[in-house]
Amino acid sequence: MLIFLFAFLVSLSVSACSVPAVRALSKRYGFVDKVGARKVHQYEMPRLGGVAIVLGVIAGLLIIRPEHEHFLSIAIGASMIVTIGMLDDKYTLNAKTKLIWQLVAAAIVVLSGLHIPYMTLPFLGEVELGVIGYVLSIVWIVGITNSINFIDGLDGLAGGVVAIAFMTILVMSLFDLGASSLFVLSIAVVFIGSIIGFLFFNVYPASIFMGDTGSLFLGYAISVISLVGFFKSVTVFSLVLPIVILAVPISDTLFAIVRRLLNKQSMMTPDKGHLHHCLLAMGYSHRKTVLIVYLFSLLFGVVAIVFTTTTLWVSYLLLAIIIMVIELYAECIGLMGDRKPLLQFVKRIANMKGN
Repeated sequence: MLIFLFAFLVSLSVSACSVPAVRALSKRYGFVDKVGARKVHQYEMPRLGGVAIVLGVIAGLLIIRPEHEHFLSIAIGASMIVTIGMLDDKYTLNAKTKLIWQLVAAAIVVLSGLHIPYMTLPFLGEVELGVIGYVLSIVWIVGITNSINFIDGLDGLAGGVVAIAFMTILVMSLFDLGASSLFVLSIAVVFIGSIIGFLFFNVYPASIFMGDTGSLFLGYAISVISLVGFFKSVTVFSLVLPIVILAVPISDTLFAIVRRLLNKQSMMTPDKGHLHHCLLAMGYSHRKTVLIVYLFSLLFGVVAIVFTTTTLWVSYLLLAIIIMVIELYAECIGLMGDRKPLLQFVKRIANMKGN
């Protein structure tokens, strides 16, 4: 286990030590985030910090040298994601171009054999998914990749959320030290180290942003590793675990989709209705908003770990309660805009009892 600690420290050190150079290069070559209506910063910021995270991860992997049958395809996909992220940080590419690159990167991983081949359903047993399994796997990778990108709106937010998710996965991988779990453990260790090294410069007030290079890379990594770690025993329960671990970015993305559909807005049109925007609008400071989101992520991480120690039906009951709580909280802070169906339903029930 000492090698994992060493890899963690190397990843952290390389990431942290490379930030000053990356920051200087960002300013020199125009990789900067300009001030805008949706931005919370007041001046141009270097936005190539994701490169420091990538360098930290590579350094850690060179120490551990993890082995997995899909490692090459995962690395190729990651290279594509980093490339499109850097191009976007420089030239601000349109959403369609980025989506095509992401689909190709996801397809490379999935077609190499890393996908959901079947699912074991209650009362039905094992059900072969066929082509649907490939499609679901690609949608999962692309969806999670973008969900992390969507929450990257405050200093330290996306990095902290992903670090907490990787910590949860690390703890769960310790329960089963098989070949796949050791690979997952290795990846989690180096990512946690690299993210922490970067966060020294990215927490409020940040001196550098991770940019799309970082957010897309982290989203891609967490989506692929969850495929390796959780979908190898494909039951409905195993599908639920990564969703719970990533509940914050997933729910924020789903609410954004619903909100834009109801408001008849384009899916590609950004807005200020995301979780962190709503918390800021409620009067929370930058730091408190980030800490609140961290706490939510940590809570869901603990719940995911608890899921592995309870019975299946208790887990489903807990999941139903979690979904209700997420919806109520989302309506309370305005994630759904003015639409609050569940709150209105609760009020009607309360009024009926009052009468």
